[in-house]
Amino acid sequence: MSFVCLADFKAHAREQLAKSSWDFIEGAADGGITYEDNIAAFRRIRLRPRYLRDVSMVDTRTTIQGQEIQAPICISPTAFHSIAWPDGERSTARAAQEANICYVTSTYASCPLEDIVAAAPRGLRWFQLYVQSDWELNKQLIRRVEALGFKALVITVDVPVGAKRRQDIRNQLNLVANLMRMDLRSPEERSSTLPAPTSLPSTSFCWNDLSSIQSITRLPIILKGILTKEDAELAVKHNVQGIIVSNHGGRQLDEVPASIDALTEVVAAVKGRVEVYMDGGVRTGNDVLKALALGAKCIFLGRPILWGLTYKGEHGVREVLNILKAEFHTSMALSGCRSVAEISPDLIRFSRL
Repeated sequence: MSFVCLADFKAHAREQLAKSSWDFIEGAADGGITYEDNIAAFRRIRLRPRYLRDVSMVDTRTTIQGQEIQAPICISPTAFHSIAWPDGERSTARAAQEANICYVTSTYASCPLEDIVAAAPRGLRWFQLYVQSDWELNKQLIRRVEALGFKALVITVDVPVGAKRRQDIRNQLNLVANLMRMDLRSPEERSSTLPAPTSLPSTSFCWNDLSSIQSITRLPIILKGILTKEDAELAVKHNVQGIIVSNHGGRQLDEVPASIDALTEVVAAVKGRVEVYMDGGVRTGNDVLKALALGAKCIFLGRPILWGLTYKGEHGVREVLNILKAEFHTSMALSGCRSVAEISPDLIRFSRL
């Protein structure tokens, strides 16, 4: 079986996965308006290529938080990779390490963090933190990921409460029950009285609480889920090191802007003071090019990684990444960009369609 684009992996995953698993991975909040617009918004953007440039050598490398990656295509935090493939996040981590990109591991990974690190000890890893109501647990979890060599904390900010995902309700999928069956603590922590992160995130976490996390760690802090200039400016004011423009793949508040549409507002607000990334709706190399032209330092992939896992585990994720990187390389060459540094807003025209 030969797959030539990310849509091929999606079609295969839909055939292979149980309905409840497929619905969970593809699930959207309420009417799915934002979920659909994440993809449609890219189609409204046109490219303005420049020709008669020497593109015999095209370099896709870039850096994030000072660390070089092979391409500006990284892996978003998503939960429960074992739904898609038995080896779960271990396979994802190995594929990311081989591709020399960043993998953001979820608080609600389905494999112990130690096992994920052991599977890919040389990989660039960030840790996605759902801040818990129990601050002692937050402290222990942060210390643990520091000891395991994670290089940044990605704090998801758009889940003060869970959204209504209609298909999960119809399927009677109980996310909280799944969390209660998980235990992400180290063996030493399990023997203590410290509770595991088996609840949804804190509903009271707010801007002033960032200082409490900053007092615990020196890791760079990235806020994931920012969609407005006001929150982008507050992020800079509170001395974070990065922002991921994201609407949670359309899984949280419905009828918010597509991530690519919110990106320009956030980039303009931060004025280069922190790095800005984005996720949501990226499906082709052209999409990656458009996101970078609008100011993203790199993009993060969510659902397509799970589609790749479903196909062939680590090798499927590697194929997804290789296809998207090759498309991005072609998009750069066809638009006259020889390096990521040459990608600029001049490449973009918004369609009236």
